[in-house]
Amino acid sequence: MSTVGLSMIVRDSAETLSRCLNSARGAVDEMLLADTGSRDSTVQLAEKLGARVISIPWEDDFARARNRALAALHSDWVLVLDADEMLDPDAGQEIRRLIARAPADAFQVTIRNYTQNPEQRIWNMAARPNDSLLPDARGYSAYIDHQNVRLFRRDPEIYFEGCIHETVGWRIRETGRTLGEANFLIHHFGMADDPAAQERKTLYYRQLSRKKIAEMPANAQAHFELGVLELDYFRDNSAALSSFEQACRLNPKLGVAWFFAGVTHLRLVAFDAAIRCFDSAEKLGQDSAEISELRGDAEYNSGRFPEARRSYARALHRAPTSPSLESKLGLTELRTGAALQGIRRLTNAVKSAPRDRSLHDRLIAALISTGQVEEAANAAESKIAVTEAAPEDFLRAASICAKLKQFSRAASILRRGLDQFSDAPKLQSALKEAESQVFIASASRVAVVPVLQKK
Repeated sequence: MSTVGLSMIVRDSAETLSRCLNSARGAVDEMLLADTGSRDSTVQLAEKLGARVISIPWEDDFARARNRALAALHSDWVLVLDADEMLDPDAGQEIRRLIARAPADAFQVTIRNYTQNPEQRIWNMAARPNDSLLPDARGYSAYIDHQNVRLFRRDPEIYFEGCIHETVGWRIRETGRTLGEANFLIHHFGMADDPAAQERKTLYYRQLSRKKIAEMPANAQAHFELGVLELDYFRDNSAALSSFEQACRLNPKLGVAWFFAGVTHLRLVAFDAAIRCFDSAEKLGQDSAEISELRGDAEYNSGRFPEARRSYARALHRAPTSPSLESKLGLTELRTGAALQGIRRLTNAVKSAPRDRSLHDRLIAALISTGQVEEAANAAESKIAVTEAAPEDFLRAASICAKLKQFSRAASILRRGLDQFSDAPKLQSALKEAESQVFIASASRVAVVPVLQKK
């Protein structure tokens, strides 16, 4: 019977290690931990839980550390975990079934990354509301799934490459090994670290990503990974675009790099370039609601309203419950002559997600642009009532009322604003004008444009 060994690299992991090892003990025949210099009780705890621990140096290279751990393992198969992860409760049965049938030499495993931020992403993968029944996961609001090769035969030709985002996947492909897909989850909790820890980790990962490119300059994936860091965490659009373009040059079939190049061009207000990149990404399989929405953003903001309408409609077909997409489609319908249909969509979007400020702003602007000023005033007051209003929201609502010569209503709105923002000079000045009925009735117009997607 084939044996399975758990292979890990650890450092100062005592806080989470027990959960990890206890989840794996029934699924593996040996547990090997390579410790890179723990100063807490990691080593003692691991040994108490039945693991064998070796000490290795840390050399700013995850692949090298993992390969040292692999070299000390004795089992036929390797399962890789990190200390802030745990296995599915039934994963042991699935692992035994997979290696007994041995339909492949390695298996992609879905890693479920828990987060408290529903807007968080991993590359082009968005978070989903957390519906996990796993007790350890119930306190998290969302999760993001991604896959990695975490179960594979122990073989001298299969080893990790890359000092960061290390993988055995390249070796499996290069040596002609077969790759399957496992039917169990690895649960990852590290994305929910405190912000300071996340910032330190991100800065270090940027350093290692640059090192990886220096070591593997022809590796498109390495350039892509650095680009994502520059775009998502450091907001350096120019550096990100340079990395994505280099990734596309090195591997023109890397669809996700074309996708992110398009996102970056969109941030840089280079709409034609963004659309060309999205075209390339779609041809390479990046076919999703998001890419249709992003294309629609580029088309809308460059004045191509009929094209944007088609893109948003396609996106909404793929994600029919998205209030943001319905709102954007409503805007394009308004711009292409279907005003009643557009207003209806914008109104429905607000009803579906009443706390989303941008949806209210689009509806208010659309109502003003179609001459429905009374309805715009009502919509502006509704926004104040149901969202976290800012001083400008009270000013906008009051100015719309003043346009209708409803000065007492405008004054009432401004007083409510001052109750919340007593030191807002613009509110104080506007209230004096409204009370004297000389308030400037120039309804502040919200630009009728969709907010560009933020990655």
